[in-house]
Amino acid sequence: MSNALMAMCAMLVVGAILRFSIVLLMFTSGLAYLWVSKQDLGLIVDQTLNTMFGLYVMLAVPMFILAGNVMNAATISERIWSAADAFVGRMRGGMGHVTVLMNLVMSSMSGSAVSDAAGPGLVSVRMMQKVGNYPGGLAAAIAAAAACLGPIIPPSIPMVIYALISGASLGALFLAGIVPGLLMAVSLMLLIAWIARKRKLPFGTPIALRQIPAVLARAALPMTLPVLLLGGIWSGIFTPTESAAVAALWVIILGVVVYRNMGLKTLVATFAVSTRQSAVVMMLIVSSFIVNYAITAEGVSANLAVFIKSLDLSAIGFLLLVNLLFLVLGTVLDGAVMLLVFVPVLLPTAKALGIDLVQFGVVVILNFMIAMITPPYGLILYVLSSLTGVRMRDINREIWQFCVPLTVVMLLLIIFPSLTLWMPRMFGYTG
Repeated sequence: MSNALMAMCAMLVVGAILRFSIVLLMFTSGLAYLWVSKQDLGLIVDQTLNTMFGLYVMLAVPMFILAGNVMNAATISERIWSAADAFVGRMRGGMGHVTVLMNLVMSSMSGSAVSDAAGPGLVSVRMMQKVGNYPGGLAAAIAAAAACLGPIIPPSIPMVIYALISGASLGALFLAGIVPGLLMAVSLMLLIAWIARKRKLPFGTPIALRQIPAVLARAALPMTLPVLLLGGIWSGIFTPTESAAVAALWVIILGVVVYRNMGLKTLVATFAVSTRQSAVVMMLIVSSFIVNYAITAEGVSANLAVFIKSLDLSAIGFLLLVNLLFLVLGTVLDGAVMLLVFVPVLLPTAKALGIDLVQFGVVVILNFMIAMITPPYGLILYVLSSLTGVRMRDINREIWQFCVPLTVVMLLLIIFPSLTLWMPRMFGYTG
C-alpha cells in the first residue's frame, strides 16, 4: 500500500471518528490522497467536475428531490395515507399496513428513502402514535423499513447514480425494481401482521363505505403520477431522466393550481430546500469520483478482481460474499459511501462472472437500503428520530426484526435472477 493510499485511509478513519459529514469525509480523504501523491489538485477536481456535469443522467437527481419535497409541502402524503387507510386500515395493526402501502405508492413518485422517511414517514409515525397508540420505537421502525421501498420502486435516485457508474440501462433498472419492491412490501406486511397478533396491536377504525369514494377522490390525481411516469418511459414519450422533470412539474401543478395549498412563499422555500439537498448529493458524487480515482490509480480494483478470481466462486457465490460483506459494512458505513466507492471496484468482477449488471444493481441497492436502517449508523433512523423525537435506543430495539424480511427478499433476488430481470426482458431489454 502506497503512502498516499494510507493517507486516504487514515483520513477516512479520523473523519469517521470525528463524525464528519459524508461529503466532508469523502472530500478530505480524496484530497489527502492527491496531496500526498503530489498530484495537481486543481486539475483532478476540474476534470472530475467536468465529467460529472457532462452526464445527462445526473439531471434526474435534483428533479426527483424537488418532486419529493413538493409532495410533502402540498399535503399529497396525507391524501395518500387516507386512501391507503380505506383499504387496509381496518385490520389488526392496520396503521402499520397503511404505512407500507402509502410508502409503496409514494415510492413511485419520490425515488429517495430519506425523502420518504421525512415526508410519509413523519405522517405515519404521528398517526401510529396518536391514533393507534403504537410504542414510539415500533412506529418509527415500521416507517423506517417502509421507507426502504423508495429507491427500489421506480423512479429511484440510487438507480440513477448506479446507472451513471456502471453504464447499465436506467430504463431496465427502473423496470427491474418493480417485482422486488412488491416482494419487500408483502414481506413487511406479513411481519407487521405477526407483530400485531403477538403484541395485540389495535384494529384500525373502519371507514364507512359511503365515505370511501370521497377519500379515494382526494388521492386520485396524485395516484396518476406513477401511471404517467412509467407509461411515458415505456412508451418512449420521454426518457427515464426526463421523467424526473415530468414528476416535478406534475406535483407543482397539483400543489399550486389544483389544491392551491402552496403559495409563492412556500414554493420558493421548497425550491430552496431542494437546491441545498441537491447540492449535497452532487458534492457527494464529485467527492466519490476523487476517491474512485485513487482506488483505480492504486490498482485496488484490479487486485481485488484477481483475488476474487482466485477463490473460484460461482456467480451466486460471488453475490452472496459481496452482500454479506456489505451487510457487515452497513453497520458502520453509509449506503451512499458503499455505492459510490465499493461498487465501482466490484463491477469488473461481476461482468467477468457473467452477472447481469441490472440484477447486480438492484441487489446491492436493496442491500444499501438495509444498511440505512441498521444500527448504529442507519441514516433513516437518525432522520426519523430527529423529526419525531423518538429516542434512538427505542428505534434500535425494534428495527432489527424488520431487517430480516428485507434480507430474505435480497437472498431471493440473488438466487432467482428472473425476479429482477423478468420485467426488463418483457419490454425488450437484453443484457
